[in-house]
Amino acid sequence: MKRVLILCTHNSARSQMAEALSRAAARDLGVALDVHSAGTEATFIKEGAKTVMAEIGLSLDGHTSKTLWDVPEPRSFDYVVTVCDGAAERCPVYPGQTVRLHYPFPDPSGGSLEDWRAVRDGMREQFGQFVGALRDGTPPPSTR
Repeated sequence: MKRVLILCTHNSARSQMAEALSRAAARDLGVALDVHSAGTEATFIKEGAKTVMAEIGLSLDGHTSKTLWDVPEPRSFDYVVTVCDGAAERCPVYPGQTVRLHYPFPDPSGGSLEDWRAVRDGMREQFGQFVGALRDGTPPPSTR
């Protein structure tokens, strides 16, 4: 089973959405993935993220904002994917065979529900392609 960590600055929206979308894609495509998300700082899950994910049948209830050190075995991920430039700049060095990818998405915070939906839909496509590549044994897209 491959392990995936999705990082953002606050682990409050984009990384949480990407975690849920990756898990759903893995389930739908029959790929065994252990997916986690974290931030360089922990805060809270934003309501906009909860709302737009619920619209597509994915709940963020039970999700909590956490830092890298709050996830199981924080230094043993096969893939580390950053979804914002701030996290990419502060992402720690990972030992071993970790593959780092950067899929930046704009921060929808403070925007309309349409802004949130646009980020969600872009992430749904990107992380679907990522999981599909893992299923097919091909290199995942290197950047967005």
